[in-house]
Amino acid sequence: MNTTRALALATVAILGPLSGHSSAHQPVRAPNPCDATIQVPAGFCAVLVAERLRAPRHIVVAPNGDIFAASNRGGVIALRDADGDGRAETRKEWGREGGTGIALAEGYLWFAANETIYRWKWAAGQLEPTEPAEVVVHGLPSGGHTAKPIVVRNGVLYVDLGSGSNSCQLLDRTARSPGQMPCAELAQRAGIWSFSSTRTGQSPSDGARFATGLRNPMALAFEPSTGALWMATHGRDQLGENWGFSDSLNAELPAEEFGPVPQGADYGWPYCYFDELKGVKVQSPEYGGDGTKVGECGTKLVPAIGFPGHWAPIGLTFYTGGSFPVAYRGGAFIAFHGSWNRAPLPQAGYRVVYVPFRDGRPSGGYQTFLQGAGPNAIRPIGLAVGPDGALYVGSDAAGKIWKVVYQGR
Repeated sequence: MNTTRALALATVAILGPLSGHSSAHQPVRAPNPCDATIQVPAGFCAVLVAERLRAPRHIVVAPNGDIFAASNRGGVIALRDADGDGRAETRKEWGREGGTGIALAEGYLWFAANETIYRWKWAAGQLEPTEPAEVVVHGLPSGGHTAKPIVVRNGVLYVDLGSGSNSCQLLDRTARSPGQMPCAELAQRAGIWSFSSTRTGQSPSDGARFATGLRNPMALAFEPSTGALWMATHGRDQLGENWGFSDSLNAELPAEEFGPVPQGADYGWPYCYFDELKGVKVQSPEYGGDGTKVGECGTKLVPAIGFPGHWAPIGLTFYTGGSFPVAYRGGAFIAFHGSWNRAPLPQAGYRVVYVPFRDGRPSGGYQTFLQGAGPNAIRPIGLAVGPDGALYVGSDAAGKIWKVVYQGR
């Protein structure tokens, strides 16, 4: 069994805290009861921060503990827990456009709607805008994978411009329809684009393609020890329905890819997909592949880890806090929204996993860290680390945000 597949099989149930505990961590006592509907490892507690939220997507936590969430049903949600009991008593909302991306960087609060990226000047302790929004980029492509996750660093705004199609077929999602050659989408979509974070009024032509061959890299974050950009992307669908793959192969393939994104990276979509069962990139059937042929796909980047097919990674954060056990320091938490295309096999995903890191790379298999009481009880999406070292987890389907703290054994 190859290493990647072994990692995929490692996550079957909720596991206990990782080894390597140190007295250096400072457990946090949850002032409110733990939410019994959320399963986390022993010693951890998930406290419900807010509920009845309008489809919260990605989230960010300010240095003072305020939470900001992009709403897929319109604008930004701001939350404040003034008395420290774990529940947000104050809620502010503004904006009408639905969106996914949000960031707090370079003196601004950023919000990425599906076609436009906005920002507001932001001061320490501020909970709502005091000035009109500035339009940073407008006219971004929509349709298909239309969400726009963002990250901002060192004068650069990075944006996921997901593909408009499943696999760039002449007839999208149609059985046996061949792929376009070349795939015209790659000129404007299916990758990560960079824009200046210091300019306003930009259009897509002002951006540069930073990385390509990524169908929908919804989960973006910078690895803290190296500053490198990492992503987790959605693989293509319908290998069974459109190309006759077996039910088991359709469920498991292709892998959901997690890996670094150096400038100029090409992960191979739509011409290739990653087969985590074999540990190689192979040609897509739309481009003459038969599940075995490698061809030019051997030149494309392979992920650091391949997760089971269709789990839908959608949120990513690296743990930079100090309250969790030492084995969690610097590792990656990834939120999986859950599958729809594994039928007739059971759907899967619907969880947050943890990947330990060392020297800027994964150093072990992933473990399920959080999930709901039922198989698809919650659909995690937003992840952020708070100033107290807590991990915040949001679910658009549940309309809730939780705060996960470590209380010790």
